[in-house]
Amino acid sequence: MECRHYGYRPSRRWIYLTTLVFSVLGGGYLLLRTHGATHYQQLKLSAPFDILFPSPPEHTECPSIPGLSDTHVILKTGATEALTKLPVHSNTTLQCIPYFTIFSDYEEEISGLHIHDVLRGVNETTKSTHSEFNLYTSLRESGREVLSTWNVTDNESTPRGKPNNPGWILDKWKFLPMMHETLRVREDAKWYVFMEADTYFIWQNLLAWLRQFDADKPYYLGSPVQIHDNVFAHGGSGFVLSHAALERVTEFHSTRVNEWDEFTAREWAGDYVLGKALKDVGVDLHWSWPMLQGSTPWSLNYIAKRYDNVPWCYPPVTYHHMTPDDIRAFWHFEVDWRKEKNGNTIVLHRDVFQQLVEPGFSKYEQDLDNESPDIVKDVGTANDCAQRCVDDVECLQYSYQPGNCRTSKLAKVGVRKPGVVSGWMIERINETMMRLGSCEEIKWISP
Repeated sequence: MECRHYGYRPSRRWIYLTTLVFSVLGGGYLLLRTHGATHYQQLKLSAPFDILFPSPPEHTECPSIPGLSDTHVILKTGATEALTKLPVHSNTTLQCIPYFTIFSDYEEEISGLHIHDVLRGVNETTKSTHSEFNLYTSLRESGREVLSTWNVTDNESTPRGKPNNPGWILDKWKFLPMMHETLRVREDAKWYVFMEADTYFIWQNLLAWLRQFDADKPYYLGSPVQIHDNVFAHGGSGFVLSHAALERVTEFHSTRVNEWDEFTAREWAGDYVLGKALKDVGVDLHWSWPMLQGSTPWSLNYIAKRYDNVPWCYPPVTYHHMTPDDIRAFWHFEVDWRKEKNGNTIVLHRDVFQQLVEPGFSKYEQDLDNESPDIVKDVGTANDCAQRCVDDVECLQYSYQPGNCRTSKLAKVGVRKPGVVSGWMIERINETMMRLGSCEEIKWISP
């Protein structure tokens, strides 16, 4: 297992690598890693042997972020999506991260990034017993080419995920093994940050936030969702575990592997399985919306209250459902923001809305659905729908497709959709922004 270093201090890297290699040659020892069939061994590694230092891609000057070297980033993906979703991260979100690891259900190299098999330590009996591992078995036996014989269409997510996608069905088995594999990679980080291939992290905002917490205490930070009676962190929105929390849950699971394999088999969401294990060891979710949240910059309701919080004056830390084009667009926005603000100013939701989102509003936009929720009956044309919005003083936007007029008291860009017309009440939106204020004080989700 590699500890991926992807940083910007080459002289220190080569000093470290040279020292490590000569230490190994001089000592004449061989570092072995083994997996118990039904018991996860806690291996105490000062540093893995197979450390790689890839050359940076087209390089953006990396900001100095205090605490980043004490943080380990884990990106979870799967073979069915990795080729399309992973490459963009190499020269955007991961470009300035000194320590990161990528886990998947298939070990391979993509765009110079090494992807590790996170399921390698799962009990072989479990793998052979549950049909959800059929795709995993096929990949191990025949390689990536076997995917052409599977229906791996990246369907739109439903309230219960993507139940027809074999890669998504397999995903629930990754979460608890990922905790053990993460500690094997690096046991001395203060914070472990988990993301998916369509997650975007704003690292400066994250580290400024984490500096307010004590990593020696068991923290589990995430955007809350609920299954049954349990509230847990939504995986796609990104979540963060302190060192204390990660150690506690791995120690708990390592002596109850069969029990938790049975539990995982009965459930459908791996982030729920992990959240339940954390709760069982006394680590409750620290509700972190709207800093960790599951929308894109263009689909988030910036002025809507949720969990008693309005996003406007909070720093965003994550976005979810980000396409590669979305990731590139926001990365360029963030780079330009750093240049304009001389590097270290915290980005607020307000800033993203005013400088990235609001300029995309217009009186009339074809083939775009701004996802207005409120149905307006007896409307025959797009012009009539627009007029109904004008007549409602609280309406900020509308959308229309034949026979369907909708309006909204909130404003967002939405998504491209053929046949839909959308429009915004720009003057009203500007007035709303004025009322929300200039955020003289930054709001944080506190410890």
